Amino acid sequence: MATNFYFNNFGSSQEQNLIEDLVIESIKIYGHEVWYCPRTIVNEEKIFKEDELASFNNAYSIEMYIKNVEGFEGEGDFLSKFGLQIRDRITFTVARRTFADEVTGGTRPKEGDMIFFPLTSKGYVVRFVEHEAIFYQMGSLQTFDIVCELFEFNQETFNTGVDIIDDTYNDLSFAMANNTQVVTQFNISTIDKQAQNEEFETRGDNILDFTEINPFSEANTY
Repeated sequence: MATNFYFNNFGSSQEQNLIEDLVIESIKIYGHEVWYCPRTIVNEEKIFKEDELASFNNAYSIEMYIKNVEGFEGEGDFLSKFGLQIRDRITFTVARRTFADEVTGGTRPKEGDMIFFPLTSKGYVVRFVEHEAIFYQMGSLQTFDIVCELFEFNQETFNTGVDIIDDTYNDLSFAMANNTQVVTQFNISTIDKQAQNEEFETRGDNILDFTEINPFSEANTY
């Protein structure tokens, strides 16, 4: 049996605009003001489609709603073989019309872009954009759900014009550069005057000879 043709639940533009206005107003009331930073590709690697020299040259102030209100999701903080890792995940909701009006040249959020959250003073990289979270209210879609993870700085350049963003990551870049310089100048013989590395290598069979191909083997030939 067909639906009642006297009621049009999915084709009324006035009803669609009303719902969109209510969504935008709700996000303005219950949301947070964040900075949306589009990623600019500088030198894309053709095989893996990656760019270690990416830059962020713009930042757009825009209101977004946080869906996971009880705290960060994801794997959180854990120890791995690479040391302490933080895998906080957060989901932002932004109105489609607001995003199109506020972000220059932006029709939708893109994976790889960054959202700077002033409440935590941290950036979150966009991992996935869900465009059908609310299933076609009155026949239209009003929002994007943006799934983000904590941004891991990798020598990207920040020239957004927003001091809190540029200063945060440019200071981090300076600190990483200094640490690299310290590592390259590291020499155990100059730091530890009591080191006996040469004696351990040349003393004889009582101590492992690290010049052998396989010092742990009992065979005569290697």
